[in-house]
Amino acid sequence: MAMPEITVRGAGIFGLSIAWILTQRGARVQVVDPFGAGSGSSGGLVGALAPHVPENWNDKKAFQLESLLMAESFWADVQAVGGVDPGYARTGRLQPIADDHALALAQARCDGARDLWQGRAVWEVIPAAEAGAFAPLSPSGFLIRDTLTARMHPRQACAALVAALRVRGVEVVRDAADHGAVIWATGWRGLLDLSEEIGKPVGAGIKGQSAALAFDAAPVPQVFVDGLHIIPHANGTVAIGSTSEREFDTPDALDCQCDTLVARAVAAMPILADAPVVDRWAGVRPRARSRAPMLGEWPGRTGHFIANGGFKIGFGMAPKVAEVMADLVLDGQDVIPEGFRVEASL
Repeated sequence: MAMPEITVRGAGIFGLSIAWILTQRGARVQVVDPFGAGSGSSGGLVGALAPHVPENWNDKKAFQLESLLMAESFWADVQAVGGVDPGYARTGRLQPIADDHALALAQARCDGARDLWQGRAVWEVIPAAEAGAFAPLSPSGFLIRDTLTARMHPRQACAALVAALRVRGVEVVRDAADHGAVIWATGWRGLLDLSEEIGKPVGAGIKGQSAALAFDAAPVPQVFVDGLHIIPHANGTVAIGSTSEREFDTPDALDCQCDTLVARAVAAMPILADAPVVDRWAGVRPRARSRAPMLGEWPGRTGHFIANGGFKIGFGMAPKVAEVMADLVLDGQDVIPEGFRVEASL
């Protein structure tokens, strides 16, 4: 039986992960990206694989849970084949609790997590004194700690996938003609192209800036405070991110907003006060109009498919996105949640 041929356009986290699963299932795959692997928003610094709160359950949260639980084996397989460490670790997360109202809400969510997370992860409230040195200041004296959150170093993850694909005979190329079915995982520019073809906006790019400090804290839980991710990585850095900028002139330009991120992180985590900034990043992340990943057939283009709109949750969603796209393209099995379908953003 001949192996199906598939072209994946886009070598960010969605494109590379889909190519990996397709290859694992026996497909002949080529990955095409004119800018190279991990050159867009997947080449950033942060890498927070964090769940939604365990309440008001829906298909999006269930999909994300499955993906986060799949992540450990997914990345272990990638590393075993390619020999490159993706920087994955399920180290958990700490969040400060502001006041008595927030404390009551956090405690109520403990039972929700116990049921909705299937007993495979914990959401709990702990005294801040139990968290150790790498913990945020907490006005209430309490913290939320969950054991589902993981961290991933985006650049290492992309490099690990490229290495594993190479072992399987797949190279990321800058240009090539389409062969077989085509999966478009082309990021924010792809959303603009799709919007133009359809004649109405289906998504846009949201710029983000982030920074990395030289501070060797790993392995400890990451911190989420006031919308800010503070991620200790295994390479001796702590990533700080990120901004969300709807209006921008230059996608990769850094400005004072990045400095503000660092200042906010130090205010929340005084332990970082003397850590020097060793890297900064700016780029544009794809957000579909539905605010969920945009998956499925390209309307009006037979044999063409879309996998886009990862925005801030792309790395966490990637293992499950890769699985359902492989099911669709290889087997014609459509298990995409309603809110993730291409039509949801049209």
